[in-house]
Amino acid sequence: MGCGPSSPTAPPPNLWNKPNPVATLTTTMGVVKVELYMDRVPITASNFIDLAQSGFYNGIHFHRVIPGFMDQFGCPYAKDPNAQNAGTGGPEDGTFTNLATGTTEKRSNGGNIKDENISKDSNAPGTLSMANTGRPNSGGSQFFLNVNDNSNLDWFSPGQSQHPVFGKVVEGYDICKAISEVPTRNDNPVEPIRMESITIDGI
Repeated sequence: MGCGPSSPTAPPPNLWNKPNPVATLTTTMGVVKVELYMDRVPITASNFIDLAQSGFYNGIHFHRVIPGFMDQFGCPYAKDPNAQNAGTGGPEDGTFTNLATGTTEKRSNGGNIKDENISKDSNAPGTLSMANTGRPNSGGSQFFLNVNDNSNLDWFSPGQSQHPVFGKVVEGYDICKAISEVPTRNDNPVEPIRMESITIDGI
């Protein structure tokens, strides 16, 4: 009858028509390679690629690792492995290019991107997922590597935890498991684990 709300504007078509890019995460405990789901969640993947290519992640430490759960990383404050505020930081506000559509995306309100809850990929072992504060549109640079079936964190599952998956480990899952099992103090590794670099192939 024309009385309902208008339909939201459709997003630009995803023009990614080649194999997904692969990120090589070189840590002080070994190398992990991750396929990035540019074909499914291009905003989230493009945000990660932009930060990686800028060197944002180089020298940051894993600040929260829990055996049987996940490895969390990406807070700029964690360049200091003992920072008390590790886990609360993000990138600067700004823009980046959605590599699948060519459109410009924004980071705002503390370097956050908009939630991209469009692809029903579960937080299964070996997947890469966006960390956030629990509030909508609060993901920025932090992510986690699942080392268990954490489907309770899926954006399409019941409950408030909503973490979109944007990649999967294709090499080095044993490294992810090993990182999750190191001795910790308040979930922070006693022996710091540093990201030396993240490089991207296939874009």
